[in-house]
Amino acid sequence: MRPAEQGNRERYLEAALSVLLDRGVPGLSVRGVAEAAGASTISVYARFGGRSGLLDALYERTFDSLREMLEALPPAGPDGIGDLLHLALEYRHFALASPARYALMFERPVPGFDPDPALRSAVLRTTFGLFIGRVQRVCLPAADARTAAYHLWTAMHGLVGSELMLASRTPLPDWFIPPTEEANEEMYRRGVIAMITGLGLHNR
Repeated sequence: MRPAEQGNRERYLEAALSVLLDRGVPGLSVRGVAEAAGASTISVYARFGGRSGLLDALYERTFDSLREMLEALPPAGPDGIGDLLHLALEYRHFALASPARYALMFERPVPGFDPDPALRSAVLRTTFGLFIGRVQRVCLPAADARTAAYHLWTAMHGLVGSELMLASRTPLPDWFIPPTEEANEEMYRRGVIAMITGLGLHNR
């Protein structure tokens, strides 16, 4: 793709991302993205082939954002467990920063949209490869880092997913924890530490 064409594509993807962040999934229409980009709907169709192609490209972009967050973490230090906990907390912040973006990545918020399998495989392999690398550093030599990383990620995902779901509803006075940022972060931190301990991960 020529630089000018790549630049135009980036402009539309930035517009699509802004629509997702500002209006949520219901606002993700070809017309809405075209308006945000200051262009015509025909130009969006020409570049993405329609809403499905646009959503595939946006799906890839959201995982690029997660990968960039992981790549921006401080370099691995001697405290591998501390590094892993920091990663987990940053993952939570990433999810909370845009529930709509997180839903597009890991849920089915758009009826009928199923990302291309090859695309899904590529973005997951690239993004979670960084996560597995951090887990590998604190695994026992004979342990399977991919399995440990999967177990840890499902704990992280479950905790933050529950937090997002509860935040979208009226708080319950008799729930497990108060509906505050501090209480939720502490519960998340404790859950992640419990999973790390249960998996036998430790500094070498």
